[in-house]
Amino acid sequence: MVQNLLIAVAIFNLSIVVGYSIYFFSKLTFFKSNTTPFNKPISIIICAKNEADNLKNHLPKVLGQDFPEFEVVVVNDQSKDGTAAVLKNFEQNYPDLVVVTIDHHIKRWPGKKFALTLGIKTAKHEYLLLTDADCLPNNDNWAKKMSSNFHRSEIVLGFGGYQKRKGLLNKIIRFDTFNVAQQYLSYALSGFTYMGVGRNMAYKKSLFFENKGFAKHLHIPSGDDDLFIQEVAKKDNVSVEISTDSHTISSVIESWKEWSYQKRRHITTAPLYKTKFKLLLSIFPYAQFFFWTAIIMLFVLKAPLAITATLLGVKLLVSYLVNYKPMKQLNTIDLYWIHPVYEVFHLLVQGIFVLLNLINKPKNWSR
Repeated sequence: MVQNLLIAVAIFNLSIVVGYSIYFFSKLTFFKSNTTPFNKPISIIICAKNEADNLKNHLPKVLGQDFPEFEVVVVNDQSKDGTAAVLKNFEQNYPDLVVVTIDHHIKRWPGKKFALTLGIKTAKHEYLLLTDADCLPNNDNWAKKMSSNFHRSEIVLGFGGYQKRKGLLNKIIRFDTFNVAQQYLSYALSGFTYMGVGRNMAYKKSLFFENKGFAKHLHIPSGDDDLFIQEVAKKDNVSVEISTDSHTISSVIESWKEWSYQKRRHITTAPLYKTKFKLLLSIFPYAQFFFWTAIIMLFVLKAPLAITATLLGVKLLVSYLVNYKPMKQLNTIDLYWIHPVYEVFHLLVQGIFVLLNLINKPKNWSR
């Protein structure tokens, strides 16, 4: 009786996982990036808070983009380190650099929405490309590849990855980043756009102001790359860009505690998502969890091996077929062969984060 129930649970949830993989994730598998050049001027916007070292290392790469006409707007968000001095030095050598400074006496909401709004207001061009101070463009064609999608869209969703390093934490973070990207990019391609990443996305300045910017959720620290995108995205105004040239790369966190806090902070906006997105995003991980739980229990209870192996084989086959190309394009191919193991571990970690947030939500935007 127990074995039959577990087999039924495994089959039911496997059908959901396979359905998601075929309907949503396969769209990313077969996706091809746009190659049409875009020559209208753009504004690249970066919000920086105590980012002196990152600006020294990364800003030259942003300022050195191979693009006909662009400006870089950096908002110094009440920094207490040497950010102001670093930006002053850059201003002397780069005429296309525009610095906006938020003084310390100004009272503002936590998070970067206030700074980002000032940066957008300052930008003189209609087409905006957003990234963070700790992000390094993959090469000099980053702006060119991201903006090429403005021919047919008002919003462009890109990929922001993390550096490859040794250690389990690095692998977990990079798999988590791939998992998140696979979801928001695939759903966008399916007409269910619910987020982008502030590390690498673009949209039109007029779109921002027509929707009154972040006014509806200005008091919430996060939401500039998900709640706002949910408000302005339509089925026909969003493009996806995943070519290697379009990536940004960030230094990966090296502390489990810091990464845990960051992830818990990011998911605090999930309860504010539209109902359809909350359902869409919850059904799949629950199906994964119940499938793996049933499979493990079937092995423990020594159920007929042919049945258990067949169910597991179908799951692995679909996963390997759907994930190969996206993992290669999004720089996680080194995790490909054992990604089902990371999938199980990732489910457990995400579950822990959700439970911790139910007990005590992160109160500070940064630590």
